[in-house]
Amino acid sequence: MSVLETARAARQASVSLQSITNEQKNEALLRIKQVLSERREEIFKANEEDKKIAEGLVKAGKLSSSLYKRLDVCQGDKFDTILSGVSDITQLPDPTKKVTMATKLDEGLELYRLTVPVGVLLTIFEARPEVVVNISCLALKSGNAVILKGGKEATHTNAALARVIQDALASLPASNGIPKEAVQIVETREDISALLDLDRYIDLVVPRGSNSLVKYIQNNTRIPVLGHADGICSVYVDKEADIEKAVKIVVDSKTNYTAACNSAETLLVNESLLESGGFITVASGLLNAGVTLKCEENVRAVLLKSDAISQEFKDNKIEAAVEEDFFTEFLDLIMAVKSVANVDGAIEHINEHGSKHTDAIVTENKETAEYFMTRVDAAGCYWNASTRFADGFRYGFGAEVGVSTNKTHARGPVGLEGLVIYKYKLLGNGEGASDFGSGKKQYKHETISPSEYKI
Repeated sequence: MSVLETARAARQASVSLQSITNEQKNEALLRIKQVLSERREEIFKANEEDKKIAEGLVKAGKLSSSLYKRLDVCQGDKFDTILSGVSDITQLPDPTKKVTMATKLDEGLELYRLTVPVGVLLTIFEARPEVVVNISCLALKSGNAVILKGGKEATHTNAALARVIQDALASLPASNGIPKEAVQIVETREDISALLDLDRYIDLVVPRGSNSLVKYIQNNTRIPVLGHADGICSVYVDKEADIEKAVKIVVDSKTNYTAACNSAETLLVNESLLESGGFITVASGLLNAGVTLKCEENVRAVLLKSDAISQEFKDNKIEAAVEEDFFTEFLDLIMAVKSVANVDGAIEHINEHGSKHTDAIVTENKETAEYFMTRVDAAGCYWNASTRFADGFRYGFGAEVGVSTNKTHARGPVGLEGLVIYKYKLLGNGEGASDFGSGKKQYKHETISPSEYKI
């Protein structure tokens, strides 16, 4: 099937999905879960093939270790977690057909605003083959068709997962009404270049990957793009921080999963903590967790003269920072560290160097926390909590499409609510605009109660 035929098939499938009920959607999702479980060995075999190839690429320096970590779907209970995620999505309310406004313009003339699917999604991602399942299920639950393009490092796994999902949809009874073309996958980079030109058929691009991938997409399409280029998250430890909390929050933000976009990359510390010992305690927590600290010179000097820091750490884990470090998404056990005079200094630094993703403050002062969260320009602003909570599953979305730092439509971790838009429906009885005006009928503009809805 050509790229154009793929897009047309997705568009046609999206039309069919507009009228699908929540029960039909859940039937399809549970069938997908069942077939995925039944064919896990087929999927694992494909994943092992990808991992074997990827290992060679890592050794050759052609694939980053962070991308390799994201590739494995066989490890531990990861596949069972993917299956549980499908079940979780069935439990979420249908985001479509919700009335968000109802206004009586006149007797017999009623205006309704309802949530509806976006239409056709194009999701482009690197590694993370579980995205095939997550995005497909979120798309179906929200009534959207989806075209998927994964990274070449997961070619076999992505193809296996998409094949299983399509087979599951094809096995549904005819009464279900969801066509298998609702989920499609494309294979080559050339396909993506062509798809990015098809704004007539594709309504929204959702990239999940590197800065370069997102920027390439943003610069090469007229289709709206929902996503973020970087995850440069910061944690600011205030002068009134509980240091025990600070250690836990900072270490978790950095080390819980370094390859994630919500992993903290910058530590900002109030300068009053440099000599009080509070900073040494936080830094020690990071060093003991294996983190290399790239420090502003005055911060580095404090660490190097501290008797609480071992010589091994001083020699191997404490480095001088350069300005570029504070603009860098390390995705590794590395953190840039800087002192600031006060909360305003932290806010200024974050708004200048951050990526509008997620930033946190550690403090016991509520007013300072509120001030920080109000003024920091980010999709997520946290008080005494790890940046790693910036995740659709943790937010209760079931799974997430991605994280958006846009200031339109959807922002932050995007779940089902980010995959619907709205349309207006006007119910009349032969009225014309010329019936209203000076000396004629006047609009009532009265709110209609839910018990009186006619749709």
